Amino acid sequence: MRKTELLVASIRTRSELVREALRAYFALVARFPEEKPTAADIRALREGRREFARGETVPLEKILRELPSRPHKTRTKAARSTFGR
Repeated sequence: MRKTELLVASIRTRSELVREALRAYFALVARFPEEKPTAADIRALREGRREFARGETVPLEKILRELPSRPHKTRTKAARSTFGR
């Protein structure tokens, strides 16, 4: 669904939708207080920025490939409903 279709479906203007989204965002942000970074955090950030500037990066795809896969939980088959047959 495109933005304009959503606007018509909800009968709200774009600015009303933006206002609502901002209210939701700020309400969520208020729940998580900002933490002061430690000296070790700041050192790690600076080192990471230097590595990035030198081009020493690892593609996300490579990291994801190297992570162990999560075990998949098997589910039992649910009985099929015969209601309405």
